[in-house]
Amino acid sequence: MFTKILIANRGEIACRVIATCQRLGIATVAVYSDADRNARHVRLADEAIAIGPAPARESYLRGDAILEAARRTGAQAIHPGYGFLSENAGFAQACAEAGIVFIGPSADAIRAMGDKSAAKALMQQAGVPLTPGYHGDDQAPDFLRAQADAIGYPVLIKASAGGGGKGMRRVDASADFIEALASCQREAQSAFGNAHVLVEKYVERPRHIEIQVFGDRHGNVVYLFERDCSVQRRHQKVLEEAPAPGMTPERRAAMGKAAVDAARAVNYVGAGTVEFIAAPNGDFFFMEMNTRLQVEHPVTECITGTDLVEWQLRVAGGEPLPLQQDQLQIRGHALEARLYAEDADRGFLPSTGTLHHLRLPSGSAHVRVDAGVEQGDAITPFYDPMIAKLIVWDVDRDAALRRMQQALAECEVVGVTTNAAFLRRLVMTDSFATANLDTALIEREQVALAPHADDGDPALWAMAAIAAIGSQDAARIDARDPHSPWQQQDGWRLGARAPRTLMLEHRGSQQLVTVQHQDGAWSVTIGDARVVAHGGLDGDALRVQSGDALHRARVVRDGDALYLFGSGGAQRFTLHDPVSEADQGVADAGSLVAPMPGRIVATSVAPGTKVKRGAPLLVLEAMKMEHTLQAPADGMVQGYRVKAGDQVGDGAVLVDFEAE
Repeated sequence: MFTKILIANRGEIACRVIATCQRLGIATVAVYSDADRNARHVRLADEAIAIGPAPARESYLRGDAILEAARRTGAQAIHPGYGFLSENAGFAQACAEAGIVFIGPSADAIRAMGDKSAAKALMQQAGVPLTPGYHGDDQAPDFLRAQADAIGYPVLIKASAGGGGKGMRRVDASADFIEALASCQREAQSAFGNAHVLVEKYVERPRHIEIQVFGDRHGNVVYLFERDCSVQRRHQKVLEEAPAPGMTPERRAAMGKAAVDAARAVNYVGAGTVEFIAAPNGDFFFMEMNTRLQVEHPVTECITGTDLVEWQLRVAGGEPLPLQQDQLQIRGHALEARLYAEDADRGFLPSTGTLHHLRLPSGSAHVRVDAGVEQGDAITPFYDPMIAKLIVWDVDRDAALRRMQQALAECEVVGVTTNAAFLRRLVMTDSFATANLDTALIEREQVALAPHADDGDPALWAMAAIAAIGSQDAARIDARDPHSPWQQQDGWRLGARAPRTLMLEHRGSQQLVTVQHQDGAWSVTIGDARVVAHGGLDGDALRVQSGDALHRARVVRDGDALYLFGSGGAQRFTLHDPVSEADQGVADAGSLVAPMPGRIVATSVAPGTKVKRGAPLLVLEAMKMEHTLQAPADGMVQGYRVKAGDQVGDGAVLVDFEAE
């Protein structure tokens, strides 16, 4: 076993590897970019070495800098995590030449599986079922479109060197192929430095099922059963679970054998995942092999009682696999949800900022949280915006599903927008609850997944108003003399307390709320409704009794934003100051601004063009993904303030737009 390893990664996976190393008594070395100088993985590691500026290509993708850090610190091995250099054959080869163990497969195995086109040919020789498609080298757009026409629509364009949903597009008609191809190739070139694509038949109502495989240097290869990763958005996994619902022992054995055959075909050593597309009739087709540990590996660990990072370390050190195939068994059911800093209501645009408040579910025998950040850390535009992975386990799927609903409700994040509410709606859809799974589930459940309009519950507005007043009063009190009557700005006057008026906004709805506190009771008026309540805010704990209902929530104030975290999840209110807002300029009214820092890829219409609401206006690349910014209303594009290739900051004005 190694005594010191370097982790060539960041965020959640770096923290995950450190946790296993600490348990095994292995010293760890972290590497970090300028943006990650104070990151959690840096704080957790025994040593940390700076490797360059914030952009990944100048830091985490610099194999030379990482190898130099390993030499300086005396690390015997390098764990690449996932992403960055984890599937870079050149880096694996450089580690071997430097006499440092690469904790992963050989460079030859990575090369064999890294090019999807070449891997398809290899799998065909190994007898692994393949999806019909074109996997050759001719990349001429018209030729590829002709191949797609021959295959029959819908087809899937996929980056040969890709992963993580980048460089992938479904195309439903020949007329749309060239534009989709260009977008795929741009994204693939940016993310992987390789614009080569393949074209495959898109299997209707497919499930995405992957098999976890593991090989050692002694010729042993096993599969640790399957994961269902069908719930996806833009070909990126959103929810994962193990085992796959509805999997029969016969189909599991067949897919497991195919995965092991694929691994043996390249003399695979270490952790890998063989991904399959499964058709409704039971047929399955090889899609790709990821020659690394997967983001969703914890669900496999939960149902098998294993630590796959420990397995990686032992196998890389020359030990045989800890268990053989007949010793592996499935126990219970596990689910994983990825908590991201992204705005589901705005096309899942990444959200950046400082985590002013972060509280995640407590770990237990049933709940596991793998996080790469802590309260006070920043989500930057340079890397994947994952906050944490929520993993739950229980004796069966129904019980695990209830655990996940509770875990998502317990997530409290202030400072960035998250997908927690979207995930909670997702696990509560009929399709997911009944395991009616396929990769189009999110599109199929659009109505259930849309953010609900404010239901106008007067009790909720009353809670927000009471919390707002409590937080305002707490902020005004001088701690040096908190009991002075001059500190109590509570509307007291001779005869009766004066009512206090607030303008609150919640889910797009604004209400003028009047609050009066007298004799221990709150009288709150919202439009024509009136709520009488008792209780109030004590620290950050709100406890309000209204009629027979007792309402509890944790309250967090962040500027003009007020968050109520309760059993139903997070409720965000905005406090408006009409006088202050009336004085703000309207110089940028009628403009489209950048929702995050990024690079302009293309503009879509000519100045002077009339467009409908939702029409694409330009393409912004951020976090290695392309995001199409759309017209906010029917109107006219008066002009662009940017051009393709420009770097823009968050909030920069991009388009002058005149709404009808």
